[in-house]
Amino acid sequence: MPLSALTAEARAENLRKAAAVRRERSELLDALKHERTSLQEVLDRDDPVVGRMLVKRLLEGLPNIGKIRAAQLLADLDISERRRVQGLGSRQKARLLELFPPQA
Repeated sequence: MPLSALTAEARAENLRKAAAVRRERSELLDALKHERTSLQEVLDRDDPVVGRMLVKRLLEGLPNIGKIRAAQLLADLDISERRRVQGLGSRQKARLLELFPPQA
């Protein structure tokens, strides 16, 4: 359905859903940054909020990792900057977890 064909109510509902996803993703990245959750836990989640997130954005959410370091890590791991978490293979996930093991 083209965007112009949406009713005002449908458009408002879509905006509410998008805001809720952004809020949940922001809370997840904050928990990752402040070590209230681990990369392992995030990668093990099976929901669209995590699955549709860019791997680069996920790496930037890790403590002491910025945009430049995240780009370097992606290049070192041979992962596209446009790759989403749901598109990671098991080997790529394993290599990420080797670099960022869960803290005990």
